[in-house]
Amino acid sequence: MKLILVRHGETFENTKRILQGIMDTELNQKGIEQAQKVALRLKDEIIDVIYSSDLKRAANTSKEIAIYHQETPIYFVKELRERDFGSLTGKKFDEVDWKNLPGDIESEYDLTNRVNDFLDEVYDEHKEKAVLFVAHGGPIRSIIARINGVDPKMMYKKIKMGNTSVTIFEMKEDENHKVQLMNCMKHLY
Repeated sequence: MKLILVRHGETFENTKRILQGIMDTELNQKGIEQAQKVALRLKDEIIDVIYSSDLKRAANTSKEIAIYHQETPIYFVKELRERDFGSLTGKKFDEVDWKNLPGDIESEYDLTNRVNDFLDEVYDEHKEKAVLFVAHGGPIRSIIARINGVDPKMMYKKIKMGNTSVTIFEMKEDENHKVQLMNCMKHLY
């Protein structure tokens, strides 16, 4: 399965480094333009099915991409939502004590399991297809960690996912996956 991962376009909250989690925020003007640019970048890609987080920032990014793939089915799913930050939602990143998190947030482990269970379902259904996921930084990092066989916590520290970044993997049944593109944002420049 060819797996294309795209992070949503920019939001006002991204610019202020606010934890959005499952807050249903909109793309800002720059985010709309980024979504249009990534749509142009992907217009000639074969995409057999699109799965998008149902949160507006990802859903609206996926709708821009779908303009060039009008025959491609698109599904809006909760499984690709960002991590639920509970009572930390709406707070700035640098205001959070990351070593003493409250008990009401979704753990990295739970996020990883949610996303990977969904990836397994999609892989089983679309082994020979090209699949696009439009999601958020957390779920995308979880998938990248799995495919590269590393701890998801390492991905949070090591990889900054740019808005509308494109990552492409060729997934194999024998788990000998191939990276074709990682966190590419050249469509923005």
